[in-house]
Amino acid sequence: MTQRPFALSRLGLRMRVFLFFAALALGALGLLALGLMVGFRRLGAPDGLNAFVQAGVIGGFGTVGLVAAVWYLFDVNVAKPIDVLAGALRVRAHADVGTALDADMAQYLGDLAPAAQATTLTLSDTRNALAEAVARETTRLSAENTRLAALLSDVPVGVVLCSGDHQLVFYNGVAAGLIGAGLDRRLFDYLREGPILHAYRRLIDTADADAASDLLCATRNGADILAARMRLLPANDGPPGYVLTLRDVTADFATHAAREALLAEVLDRVRRPAANLRALLAVIPEGTPTPPAMDAALRAEADSLSRAVTDVAQRAEEGRGEVFARTPLRMTDLADSLRARMEAMGLTLTAADAPLLLRCDGFEVVMLLARVAQGIAGQDVAEQEGAGQGLVGQHLITAFDFTVTEDSGTALLRLCWQGEALRIGPLEAWLNGALDADVPGVTGRHVLTGHATEIWPETLAGGTQALCLPLRIARRTGPRPKPISRAVVYDFELLGRARNAAVVDTALTDLTYVVFDTETTGLRPDQGDEIVQIAAVRIVNGKRVAAEVFDMLVDPGRAIPVASTAVHGITDAMVRGAPDIASAGRAFHKFAEGAVLIAHNAPFDMAFLRRHESAIGQQFDHPILDTVLLSAVVFGQHETHSLDALTHRLAITIPEEARHTAIGDSVATADAFLKLLPMLQGRGLRSFGAVLTEMRRHGRLLKDLN
Repeated sequence: MTQRPFALSRLGLRMRVFLFFAALALGALGLLALGLMVGFRRLGAPDGLNAFVQAGVIGGFGTVGLVAAVWYLFDVNVAKPIDVLAGALRVRAHADVGTALDADMAQYLGDLAPAAQATTLTLSDTRNALAEAVARETTRLSAENTRLAALLSDVPVGVVLCSGDHQLVFYNGVAAGLIGAGLDRRLFDYLREGPILHAYRRLIDTADADAASDLLCATRNGADILAARMRLLPANDGPPGYVLTLRDVTADFATHAAREALLAEVLDRVRRPAANLRALLAVIPEGTPTPPAMDAALRAEADSLSRAVTDVAQRAEEGRGEVFARTPLRMTDLADSLRARMEAMGLTLTAADAPLLLRCDGFEVVMLLARVAQGIAGQDVAEQEGAGQGLVGQHLITAFDFTVTEDSGTALLRLCWQGEALRIGPLEAWLNGALDADVPGVTGRHVLTGHATEIWPETLAGGTQALCLPLRIARRTGPRPKPISRAVVYDFELLGRARNAAVVDTALTDLTYVVFDTETTGLRPDQGDEIVQIAAVRIVNGKRVAAEVFDMLVDPGRAIPVASTAVHGITDAMVRGAPDIASAGRAFHKFAEGAVLIAHNAPFDMAFLRRHESAIGQQFDHPILDTVLLSAVVFGQHETHSLDALTHRLAITIPEEARHTAIGDSVATADAFLKLLPMLQGRGLRSFGAVLTEMRRHGRLLKDLN
């Protein structure tokens, strides 16, 4: 069907009403002129022409004035209220807004406003009843989904799920930390594609649903090496998706390489002195005295060999902590565990708190200290000298103190008691024996070697006896950092999405959006004002992804005026040391890669970004939607289209503390767009190109940036 070049149906109601009255006025003028002309000819009096002309002018202006007045009254009291009522109905039909309609806006439309109100109430009741039914049916499924998400968020390896065209549709917190994953992004934006594609083809060729493939891959910049396992997902049609588990083995490779290098150095440094010693000894007959020169040579080679062995042994001991990485453990947790174990033995322990995290195996350290305390208390029947006597004196020791002091990155743990000093002999016996009958392979000496440390008795001031155990400090504890979201992020509907390279022809629901906002030093980028904050959120498959947020302060390189700080609350101190616009712009461009940008009054924000494109090294040539123009498309140009007005119409609440912050306004704009989206579709605007065409009809409000 060929589309007509001009159709009244494409015009707004108010424009069509205006054209109707304009046509009515022209028709009336034509009829008036025709009537006067016929009357003049029938009169046949040329002297009466001026009178007819004057009558025609007066009648013409009167007719136009009358028609204009009637049009104005009709526009204000009928056409405009119909537009407003239509917008309000679309909001309640598509945006889940349940507030009552304002009947005064349609007071001249008879029973239309009450009928519309009754319709919306019925729709609201039906929607609520349906929502309650769906909620009851999905409660169990939602609970299971929550439990599964919680389990997957704590899996110690990264887990990502990709569609057949290698788009991310699921990732957990560990994967986000390893590769910085983003929903509906290509996996190859983060990992090199070669090993992954090879493993993918291998699994497809095997045609075995249970097959898995192990592979080694690297991040795009090659900084990290990841061990991965791939398994295909069942697919009805098209290429199958797959699950990829990821584990960072960069440190393992580095440690292995260091150990191999150390071993090679050992062989090289020991081989030459050993060969020299063997050659020297071979030329000396047995039983004969060693010549002075040869004796000196032997001693020199022996010293060289000894130094090499000592140096290599020291380096191996220093690297032991890297080979056996220890999870940081709070000092308070260690003391509490030791107290519980000693109380089970009938002993008491008092411990002072210390804000330290120790790099150690808490289970082994607690076993070691508890075993030593047990021996000191005289509970080792096999070794004590007499029943009821401790090994450190003639009286039982049952009370201990546990203290810690810092010394150049080392925590000196001391188990203290009142009594005689501990002898070395019993201590060595305890260290060489098993610490626990249930774990016979773990001895005190094994624990000390694994932690690259020693333990020794000492006498403190005032005659207090102590056993000192040094352990490495990971860091001091302080205020808890802002928690990192480890929730899994997913949208399994992306697995079956058909993708179209042409954005103009793509359905609105198939596009990925990045909704952003900026805060600035002022309103004039052409006069030196700069960005002080950029924030953005992502919308994928018609839903805002809560875990994917961009929020960055920017150093503007100039002072922030007091008037601007009063609006957005950002001060010079807050941006001191923050990234400049070049670094922040590159990070934002990466976050928005492959997405449609959305902003409220986009020309303002884009002007600040585009003037720095050369410094950023990227062009912001994304497709752009503006919620100001989208609001005009849905509600008409006669409405106010500020962000506050739009969110009020859509029943979106912006917290007062979030208003005029980049992240707060970004979230509000994203929520407004998600409510506008079904309203646009309800008007038949389902593709990006269709919406773009409608937006350009309202170009006098804002410049279109596409």
